[in-house]
Amino acid sequence: MVKVLAAVAREHHAPLRLESLQLDAPRESEILVRVVATGVCHTDIVVRDGMLPTPLPAVLGHEGAGIVEQVGSKVTKVAVGDHVVMSFNSCGQCPSCEDDAPSYCHEFFPRNFLADRPDGTSALRGDDGLVHSNFFGQSSFATHALCHQANVVKVPKDAPLTLLGPLACGVQTGAGAVFDTLKVQAGQTIAVFGCGSVGLSAVMAAKVAGARHIIAVDTNDARLDFARSVGATLTINPANTPATNAILAETGYGVDHALDTTGIAAVIRSAVESLAPRGTCGMIGAAGPGAEVVLDEVHFLSGGRRLVGIVEGGSIPDQLIPKLITLNAEGRFPFERMVTFYPFADINTAISDSETGVCIKPVLLMPER
Repeated sequence: MVKVLAAVAREHHAPLRLESLQLDAPRESEILVRVVATGVCHTDIVVRDGMLPTPLPAVLGHEGAGIVEQVGSKVTKVAVGDHVVMSFNSCGQCPSCEDDAPSYCHEFFPRNFLADRPDGTSALRGDDGLVHSNFFGQSSFATHALCHQANVVKVPKDAPLTLLGPLACGVQTGAGAVFDTLKVQAGQTIAVFGCGSVGLSAVMAAKVAGARHIIAVDTNDARLDFARSVGATLTINPANTPATNAILAETGYGVDHALDTTGIAAVIRSAVESLAPRGTCGMIGAAGPGAEVVLDEVHFLSGGRRLVGIVEGGSIPDQLIPKLITLNAEGRFPFERMVTFYPFADINTAISDSETGVCIKPVLLMPER
């Protein structure tokens, strides 16, 4: 066993508690990673608040980056000393996984949200009993994490490891939606609704892709200023100007692609109504169970428009994460500009700052040994 310092979610809507826990040694197919840094994602917050059925107490966190310390006997992908980013988990055997679509794994929900190993056991325990682990195959709100070959990505040792965690989920989701799902081409047009870390990653990716119009929509003027600085050609605050009207005025027929990162039904409808004929809208933002989206059927059908759900960008982490690291090193994908670093002990401040918009992407730095 390994002694770890972890941030434990014990009650919904309550601050996380720093506790000393015991973590199992890796089983034959598991990998022990010393976490160097981990991002805070909106998904961690909604799970803390009980919007998804992850059992508590649990250690959350799913944007971890660190150094491999131990590997199980069947692990071949990485070795002790390798630098890695930990992303979402997948089974590797279902039809989606066999078709190189791991983000649509048939076991995506249990492998990522139920916070236990596939056999139902947990790898963490405290003085008062079991603490659920294996959240997104990692539980990286801790100084060490157990992960799996399916959700670990080896990265170059000269890449800034403290910065790389957000590539595992938030940044991957926005950039992957542009590169891998919508497949935005040079000269095309895109509108991004919501300028958090996911939406801003999509803006940066659209610039790399050579999009002609990159339209950012948000009610936060500071976020719109940021979007312009990383590639947006037009910004719209829908509190002042109806977004669909402004997009149609700018483009004439509408955009080739729209991307919703908010999960708000009215915003999704606005995004769809901003599409040109044959345009595609991607839905990234998650709403609560039972949420519904209402569309104008005539508008939707008559233009051959499409609406597609997107999980983790529809990406293959082993391919996209190295690509984003290279683009960042070239100065073409400056996601580091979104990051604010916090000591691990200040995790609740980081979460609060994310919720209130003080920062775009908090990254927690683990204490040095």
